Amino acid sequence: MSSPIPGVTILGPLKGAQNEILSKETLHFLATLQRAFNPTRKALLQRRVLRQQELDRGQLPDFLPETAFIRNDDVWKAAKPAPGLQDRRVEITGPVDRKMVINALNCGAATYMADFEDSNAPTWENNLSGQVNLRDAICGTISFTNPGNNKKYELRKDGKLATLIVRYGTFGSVPRHGLVVLHIPRGWHLEEKHILVDNEPCSGSIFDFALYFFHNAKKLVEIGWGPYFYLPKMESHLEARLWNDIFNLSQDMLNIPRGTIRGTVLIETILAAFEMDEIIYELRDHSSGLNCGRWDYIFSMIKKFRQNPKFVLPDRADVSMTVPFMDAYVRLLIKTCHRRGVHAMGGMAAQIPIKNDVQANDAAITKVRNDKLREVQAGHDGTWVAHPDLVKVALEVFNEHMPQPNQLFVRREDVQVSALDLLNINFKGAITEKGIRSNIDVGLVYMESWLRGVGCVPIHHLMEDAATAEISRSQLWQWAKHGARTAEGKTVTAQMLLGYLDEEVERLRKQLGNKYVQTKYDTAKRYFATQITGQEYADFLTSLLYDEITVNAQKAKM
Repeated sequence: MSSPIPGVTILGPLKGAQNEILSKETLHFLATLQRAFNPTRKALLQRRVLRQQELDRGQLPDFLPETAFIRNDDVWKAAKPAPGLQDRRVEITGPVDRKMVINALNCGAATYMADFEDSNAPTWENNLSGQVNLRDAICGTISFTNPGNNKKYELRKDGKLATLIVRYGTFGSVPRHGLVVLHIPRGWHLEEKHILVDNEPCSGSIFDFALYFFHNAKKLVEIGWGPYFYLPKMESHLEARLWNDIFNLSQDMLNIPRGTIRGTVLIETILAAFEMDEIIYELRDHSSGLNCGRWDYIFSMIKKFRQNPKFVLPDRADVSMTVPFMDAYVRLLIKTCHRRGVHAMGGMAAQIPIKNDVQANDAAITKVRNDKLREVQAGHDGTWVAHPDLVKVALEVFNEHMPQPNQLFVRREDVQVSALDLLNINFKGAITEKGIRSNIDVGLVYMESWLRGVGCVPIHHLMEDAATAEISRSQLWQWAKHGARTAEGKTVTAQMLLGYLDEEVERLRKQLGNKYVQTKYDTAKRYFATQITGQEYADFLTSLLYDEITVNAQKAKM
């Protein structure tokens, strides 16, 4: 499809408001950022490859000697909390389809994270419609009518909202209301192949950021907040520096004061854990803290040390937030953030309400409550939930134990975390047949849903996204690679795992009957089978599967 901007090609169809999202002015802004920063992005991705080769040779990460001056300087601080981000006690995240956006904004959480990353399957339609939905939400005009039952969804109009979302919780006795939306673009590794700039696919990160910032930044400032982001999947402070450079140029281009943007970095890779101070430092004029991206962090621990037999982890169920390497990561993150004056955000409660089973539902709610209690008592300033019904549970815990807006004054000077602490996997756990089959089940079901364009999937009463699917396939790969022994006395082999995969697909075929042919299980199985033998290992499942959901791929199958 032709574009009004020289060198820019649009390979996907546009309909309705999507034409406004990809206007001539937007494309010019996008192309400018892509041309300025994509070479650096590609160089940083190559740097990841070289770093992985070092880890594969047995070299372990450590705190960087060349940046010790940053870590050892007690004086420097990051930016003060931006308007609307002083109190972030409960944040809800989810995909960006229209109904989900409305429900999230109405649920009473402090902020809503619009996720274009792990809970979004990045089809062309999902990405563009998601941008339209956020624009309409920020303008206060969003609504949705379910074509199946004519049920209408719209923003609350009960007087408790100042535009979109009420901020529950109190400081003293004064209720605080307001709209706070945080946008989560895709990670540096992903591309948007429906947009070419100078015959090269656009960076998915730059695409997501540019469209959202261009259409919403000035409106967000006008209503009293600003353009706020979560930044995922980074592995070094140099990747944070790239984001900071993008922020500065973008603000200059739209004549918005530098420092208006805020970015909270998801510490969800083991390598980033060794550079927390440096990451905040690079973003210091735009930093709004760090977040414990727990599921991706576990995935990263397996992925980065997958060739090392000393780092074989047990069943996912045994890798809790209290095991040594996770506990050290949490404590260091809180100390680092508060030392620099920014928020230390807790992680995701993946549980979802269980209908028609009171006992099971009570057990799930208890797990959420205990998880949030651990976080607030550790010093976290807020937490994440995946379902609107859990907002109340998390709020109750944080309101009781954090009556003030945040805990930035909790310095955690008692904390001393070494490199060995961050790498300590000495804890009890087992590899079981149940754990193996659960990983196959979760990985297969999630991949099938993703291939259908659904990136956030309830499986066994947990809200699963790409991160948990990554854990599933990475554990299977690791166990097969190193011939792990199960608690039942079996040696894990590629043949065993492929056999279990065949059994699971056959079970689904019988369960679904004639409906099976409408699914993507055969495609999911074909890809999944390549990732669990201890040999081939894709950098990310989303990268592995992406070509299957592009417009060109869909046309080829018609």
